[in-house]
Amino acid sequence: MTTSGLSAVRAGLLDYQAAWDEQRRLHEAVVAGEQGDTVLLLEHPSVYTAGKRTEPWDRPVDGTPVIDVDRGGKITWHGPGQLVGYPIVRLPDPVDVVAYVRRTEQLLIDVCAEFGLAAGRVEGRSGVWVPEDDRGPARKVAAIGIRVARGVTLHGFSINCDCDLGHFDRIVPCGIRDAGVTSLTAELGRPVTVADVLPVVERRLPTLVQV
Repeated sequence: MTTSGLSAVRAGLLDYQAAWDEQRRLHEAVVAGEQGDTVLLLEHPSVYTAGKRTEPWDRPVDGTPVIDVDRGGKITWHGPGQLVGYPIVRLPDPVDVVAYVRRTEQLLIDVCAEFGLAAGRVEGRSGVWVPEDDRGPARKVAAIGIRVARGVTLHGFSINCDCDLGHFDRIVPCGIRDAGVTSLTAELGRPVTVADVLPVVERRLPTLVQV
């Protein structure tokens, strides 16, 4: 699928390492001008990944394997029921990483809104959040962790659709102890699957490159 010069690739269920290899291949091609902006959309088998700011006490205490990666941020979980997006896009000069993160957040906020969930930003924290309410403190429904190399982005975002939230109990997700993690299904009280969310995310992808 191509929207506004941005190609979306539905990669299905893909091992984390295989997806990382494909990201790097695409990144080289986009940097070289051999390929246009491309977004990989996929699910991973269950895996924990740790960004560069992960502290030892953020990691699982039960020996669960963790893959260390070169994105920003701390530790998170990826797995079935969670839609992951890896945009490999060239940022305009001068490169403004914060503006790109804000555009990514806006894409995810708009996706949540389409399903009837009011979500937004929390000052000083990346990602997309359901605000504190009578059900509990603010909780993250979508996470963002990116890297920019030679003006082109790597890594990206994840949005929890109908995943098992118990996987987050083994870690301190994104290093944040005083807030929870949630999903579209948990918040809306009805099943919302990756298959449901995928076309909505695809339609919103132009938000990433609008400046």
